[in-house]
This record gives sequence, structure tokens and C-alpha cells, in this order.
Amino acid sequence: MAPVTTATSRGDTPKDTPPTPRPAGRGTAELLLDAARRNMRQYGMLVALALIVILFQIWTDGVLLKPNNVTNLVLQNSYILVLAIGMMIVIIAGHIDLSVGSLAAFVSAACAVMMVEHDMPWVLALAIGLVIGAIAGAWQGFWIAYLGIPSFIVTLAGMLLFRGGTQIFLGSRSLGPFPEGFQKIATGYLPEVGPNTNYHNITLLLGLALLAFALVQEVRDRRRQKAYDLEVLPRNLFLAKCVALAAAVLAFTMTLASYRGVPVVLLLLAALLLGFGYVMRNAVVGRHVYALGGNQAAAKLSGVKDKRVTFLVFVNMGVLAALAGVVYAARLNAGVPQAGINFELEAIAAAFIGGASMSGGVGTVFGAIIGGLVLGVLNNGMSLVGIGTDYQQVIKGLVLLAAVGFDVWNKRRVGA
Repeated sequence: MAPVTTATSRGDTPKDTPPTPRPAGRGTAELLLDAARRNMRQYGMLVALALIVILFQIWTDGVLLKPNNVTNLVLQNSYILVLAIGMMIVIIAGHIDLSVGSLAAFVSAACAVMMVEHDMPWVLALAIGLVIGAIAGAWQGFWIAYLGIPSFIVTLAGMLLFRGGTQIFLGSRSLGPFPEGFQKIATGYLPEVGPNTNYHNITLLLGLALLAFALVQEVRDRRRQKAYDLEVLPRNLFLAKCVALAAAVLAFTMTLASYRGVPVVLLLLAALLLGFGYVMRNAVVGRHVYALGGNQAAAKLSGVKDKRVTFLVFVNMGVLAALAGVVYAARLNAGVPQAGINFELEAIAAAFIGGASMSGGVGTVFGAIIGGLVLGVLNNGMSLVGIGTDYQQVIKGLVLLAAVGFDVWNKRRVGA
């Protein structure tokens, strides 16, 4: 009779005992619930944006999503979206920048003086304007990173300094008009080529290219997650997600293509979104920014050069503020002393609505765009239905308060 195999005294599994089967995968509902918990802020804002769009589309009898109004939405909010991208990175690093509106005004005034009073080529004026923004960001970054002065104080001083500089450049006058090439930065469109299809052909091609890129990226991300044995959505849900993404991209593409095509400034925003999105997700400096905002002491002990990273964050913010000032001046076709007023508040609100956290270390570049679009659709929709600017300010304030309050509540819930 064969001996009976028993477990050892240490509690090891006997060799003759079949291995314990792995637990079955979690259900679809549980996977969705987990994904919603992990990405509550970002998903919540996407849902909120969709609901706001549907509300105003009904309220305005379909005017909101007409091709000319969609294009107008992009043009109206382009400079705020540029600022929101930089502001999101600043807030992720655990800082704040109150000077971006004044710096945008200062650069727009400087460009106006160079082009109108000194007949400087607009390309050279643009380049000098961006350099001015980088120098201003480096000036503020030095005080914050290397001397340890709080960013709130330094950028508050910068706000006063750059606003005063704008007044020195312009006084009470407006300078314009600008060369046509400079104006096209904010008001130009891609040219029409090819046969007459009743649509803008280049826009259609760009839309298809964007769709292909987005779908390939989704498939790559899914394969990467499976390679690391991470949970992924079931195949049917993944296909449904891809279909929804394709529908959104195609609808936006057809809307633009049925009017005048892709605005130049939208290409600029797309380049910033893709570039900074990649840097913050994949580049070493991007991960260091998250580390500093999450826990500066731990980041320093891990070898993160906190002073240099903080310095670069503010240099980057200075360049983006200068770019926003250029876009704003090009849209107005003039340098005006009132430029940039409250731009910093709009950018900060867009970042927090888009998922940034007051404590730093949390947020995405895509979230900043979503937050900016929420504010932009609110502004545009309320104007279309005739809501006064006084009530608009009240509503936007409540939206911002709700977004930050939700962040605080979510942290307490997770901590509990």
C-alpha cells in the first residue's frame, strides 16, 4: 500500500495536492467601479463637461454645437488653455503663480511696441517675446527655488511688476494693427487643398490621423497593462470605449471640417497637450515634478534635484504665459493695457476643476484642458442664453468651490 502524503510540519503544500486555482477575475461592474474610484476627478469632469454641453445645446436650441460656434469656442479660450497647461504643472509641483496674467500682458505690450513702433519682423518679435517670458520665469524661479521665498509672495510681486511694466510700455493707448502673419497665430486656419468635397480636406485627414493615433495608443496601453499582469477592461467594454472615442473624434472633426477647418491655434494647443502630456507621464523631469509635489522631503532623499526642477517649472510657466500673451494680442490685433486681467484666476480655476490638488502631486495636462473647456463652455453657453456677467461670475465661483470641495471630500474618504 502506497504511503499517504501529508503536509510537512512547516505547513507546506504536499506535492501530491493539486495547486490552488487562482481566484476568478473580478466582474465587469467591479472593474468599472474601481476605475471610477481611481480616476474620479478626471472622469467626473469629463461627465460634467458632457452634461454641460448637452444642457446648453438644448437650452440654446442647438446653437452651442454649430460649427462656427465650436470654432469660436476654441479661439476664445485658446490663451486660457495655454495658461492652464502651465498652471497645472506649477500646482502639481506644489506651488502657485499669480503673475501669469500680468506677464502675458507685458509680453503682448512688448511685442506690440516692437512691431508697430520699431517695424520689427513679427517672427523676431515673437521670438523675443518668448525669451522675455523665459527670463521672467527664471527670475521668479530663482527667488522661489534657490532662496526659498514662497511662490505666492514672489508671483504676487511679479504680478505688480509686470502690470506696471505694461503700463510703462503702453500707458493708456492701444498699439496696432499687427502684420498679417502675426494675426494668423490666433485667427488663421489651415489652407484648403484638394477637390471640392464640401468639407475641409486637410481637417478630415488630420482627424483620421488623430483617430488612428488614439486607437493605437489605447491598444498599446492595454497590451502594456496585460504584460505587467494589471487588470484591464473586458474585451467588450474595451471595444465600446474605442467606439465612443472614435465617435467623439469623428464628430469633432466633421464639425470643424464643415466650417473653415482647423484653426492654427488648435494645432498649437494639440502640440502642447501631446508634448507636455508625454513629458509629465514618461520623462524623468515629469516624474520628478510629481514627486516634489507629493512629498518634497522624500523626493530630495530619493535624489531629486528639487531646486533645479522648481526653477525649470517656473521657466516653463513664463514661456507659456508669454505664448498666451502673444495669442491674445494676435486675436485682438492690438496691444492693450487691460490685457491679462484675471487670466491667472481663470487658469488656476481650470487647473483645480481639471483635477489638481491643493497639496500638489496630483493632476494631468489633459485634466487642465478639460477644466478650461468646462469654464469656456459655461461662459459661451451662458452668454448665448443671455445670462448676465454678474450671474456668470457667481456660477463659475460655485463650480470652482464644488470642484475643490469634492477634492477635499475624496481625500478624506480615501483616508478613512
